[in-house]
Amino acid sequence: MFKTIDEIIEASEAGTLTFPFVQKLRTGGYDGKGVAVIHSRNDFKYLLKGASIIEDLIEIQTEISVIVARSKKGEIKCFPVVEMEFNEEVNLVEKLICPSSLDEKIIQQANNIATQIISSFNLCGLLAVEMFVDKNNMVWLNEIAPRPHNSGHHTIESVITSQYEQLLRAIFNFPLGSTQLKMPAVMINLLGEPGYEGHVKYEGLTEVMAIEGVKIHLYGKKKTMPFRKMGHVTVLATSIEEAKKNASIVKQKLKVKSW
Repeated sequence: MFKTIDEIIEASEAGTLTFPFVQKLRTGGYDGKGVAVIHSRNDFKYLLKGASIIEDLIEIQTEISVIVARSKKGEIKCFPVVEMEFNEEVNLVEKLICPSSLDEKIIQQANNIATQIISSFNLCGLLAVEMFVDKNNMVWLNEIAPRPHNSGHHTIESVITSQYEQLLRAIFNFPLGSTQLKMPAVMINLLGEPGYEGHVKYEGLTEVMAIEGVKIHLYGKKKTMPFRKMGHVTVLATSIEEAKKNASIVKQKLKVKSW
């Protein structure tokens, strides 16, 4: 635990803190904000002001997420594990892939972790549990969010019960719905293009709507700015390979710019 940047630098110089490490602000972090990756003293300029914690930087194979639901009577169901790909510049999720290609043992471990956490909190509703899988196939807990989550938006079309319907079933103590995957899916976050800020303009919208299995969700935000979340696109297909291929076309053609 550190209160200031100076404390972090002093610990590094004293040898009690070694490179590389990750700084996370204790409050106010979201969507990659409040996180700094420090590889050497040259990166001290990226340290964030405010009380923070320091963690070792691990070699990550992939980041995954499990959305788990729990009703008042204690019924629990997990949605299929998803893999996420990030924009390294701003630490935002750019692409989500479901189903995961990870080994079944890792998937089961992730589901067990999510189930244990929501049970421990005695939580009624939804909990998004984000985890890292390292190069040695170890699963590490990253963060949790007690609400419908960006990593579950694809469930609107790709799962028998969407995360939103499941939330209502849980809080009204109805039987939880099936979390069986209907079709493989890739979800893309629509982010504001770098260099554009102002009244939003979508380029390529008509072109990508013509692709089979493409479902576009715009959030109704009137103004865009670089990397602002403006919507998402879920791409459904009979195979995950086809979904990835069509998602790449969508990502190439659909752009969020400004007038």
